[in-house]
Amino acid sequence: MPRTGLDDLYRFAVPADPALRPGGSAVAYTLTTVDRDADQDRTEIWLAAPDAGPRRLAAGGAPRWSPDGRVLAFLRLVDGRPQLHLLPMDGGEPRPLTDAPLGAGPACWSPDGARIAYAGPAGTEPGPHAPVVADRLEYKADGAGLLKGRTTHLFVVDVASGESRQLTSGDFHAGEPSWSPDGTRLVFTANLDDDRDLRAGGAAYTVPAAGGEPERLTGPDLLCTGVWWLGGQVVATALTGGPVGHVRLFTLGPGGASEVKTGLDRNVMTGQPGYPGAAPARLGDDLLFCARDGGCTHLYRTAGDGPARKIVPEDVSVAGASASAGRVAYVAASAYSPGEVYLLEPGETAARRLTGHAPAGIDLYPPVRRTFTAADGTEVEGFVWRDESAAPGPLLLDVHGGPHNAWAPVLDGFRLYRQILAARGWTVLAVNPRGSDGYGETFYTAAVGAWGLADAQDFLAAVDDLVAEGVADPERLAVTGYSYGGYMTCWLSATTDRFKAAVAGGVVTDLTSMSGTSDMGFALKTYECPGDLAAQSPLTHAGEVTAPTLLLHGESDDRCPVGQAEQWFAALRERRVPVRLVRYPGAGHLFQIGGRPSHRYDYNERMIAWLEQWIGGSRS
Repeated sequence: MPRTGLDDLYRFAVPADPALRPGGSAVAYTLTTVDRDADQDRTEIWLAAPDAGPRRLAAGGAPRWSPDGRVLAFLRLVDGRPQLHLLPMDGGEPRPLTDAPLGAGPACWSPDGARIAYAGPAGTEPGPHAPVVADRLEYKADGAGLLKGRTTHLFVVDVASGESRQLTSGDFHAGEPSWSPDGTRLVFTANLDDDRDLRAGGAAYTVPAAGGEPERLTGPDLLCTGVWWLGGQVVATALTGGPVGHVRLFTLGPGGASEVKTGLDRNVMTGQPGYPGAAPARLGDDLLFCARDGGCTHLYRTAGDGPARKIVPEDVSVAGASASAGRVAYVAASAYSPGEVYLLEPGETAARRLTGHAPAGIDLYPPVRRTFTAADGTEVEGFVWRDESAAPGPLLLDVHGGPHNAWAPVLDGFRLYRQILAARGWTVLAVNPRGSDGYGETFYTAAVGAWGLADAQDFLAAVDDLVAEGVADPERLAVTGYSYGGYMTCWLSATTDRFKAAVAGGVVTDLTSMSGTSDMGFALKTYECPGDLAAQSPLTHAGEVTAPTLLLHGESDDRCPVGQAEQWFAALRERRVPVRLVRYPGAGHLFQIGGRPSHRYDYNERMIAWLEQWIGGSRS
């Protein structure tokens, strides 16, 4: 079979957001493919069932079943705005339900199926030349840009008439809603504090479905990230003690919040771009939830009074789950696929794969799980991609973002450079250093206030081991990473001369300027990197860099603004270090995941070319 090539970026079809039909007979899901001619991703709603092959239903995404399973609500773009549509499952074409001026959000059906609630943008759209006025730090968001006074609020729309009303209002953002079993109230998360932009916060609220003032359900000891009404019980995900740490499960009642005792020292994952997971759900009397373990996101079930049980294989990472009638549908990536849909029947221990979207006829190098020991005795996990028959050759150290993300031993459809380099004689090493998720909360917080100081030894120890084993040539080492990984790429190239080439994406180089220009700058300075920002900034040490460096950055990145790359580019160019800056027009921080396909292709292509230009020694 042929080895993976960059054109395979256009062949991947990745499922997400599975929704199990009430009764459990079928799974609706969003399938993302690439329209190469239009240079954009295409999303469609598909349906899979145990007794039938997957089939396309409609263009759109975010499928949500009506309580009786007869209608599927989903989002589809209309004039560039997402609007809710309804698809009758007994035949007929989808019909639009909303015509919201700024667009709608994913549907949340009322228990009687007569209404749909959603969280969507509210406010007015100012003219393109109107001044942008800010009174708080939260005036922009990566992916959305300048908010210009827009907020996110709850809306309720009548399914029969399409009549819609805004349920909440004010200078705050409301999270996604969930209905009470009797359909009279909704719960949601929000931060209504006056100084919410200057300290971390977030609480669970309830509001009457007929309208009224929100009522707070949680106290200041919980920082709520999500809330759901599940089987007559309100379940929340929240942090305690501050915004850097593990998210845990809580039930909310008249007596306050009570933590669900899962017996796990693991972070609950509800799912967001780059951070796979799923919202909690009821599985019979048990609670179904996702948590990260060893880099992978897994599904667990718990009765709330004993240890949680893992219900998926160790070697997959879950990115969406749904439950009904004792069945569980989920999407999981593996070493050979970026995602497939699975169905787990009641009483079974092995799930049935319902889809086969991974492109056929590609020979892949599966990652090998490794454990390394840092200089201070801390064990860290990593993954290695290489041709075991290859002679010692160049090595690429690949650093993840976050820093509280984690690499998983699964096929990453956005980073095909790993497979291509491995086929050309390279070894690719991905390490989960301290600060990574999936190894306990002490490990998770071990690099807080110590970026570059506590974590650098973890990477170097792993590199040392592969050099000592004769796998990697010590004279042909390179480093790459994105976001925090871009920070660490610059830091390592400035504080050690071991790396002969560097490719830094979405970089952080100056923590001081970052704290005032990033959409999360204040939180970064206050909670993640308290202390001497200059000392921990790679820019302070730029005079020591000798490695030829390629910088890849989105023009519209509000998380790690492009000025971070500009500063590093100028510092290296002034010192005549070989450096190249590539800026991707219109691209936000997550363009590697959801940006233009041509940009994702270019990112991989430029990285491979840069590494081979400055390291050499790979085989064709």
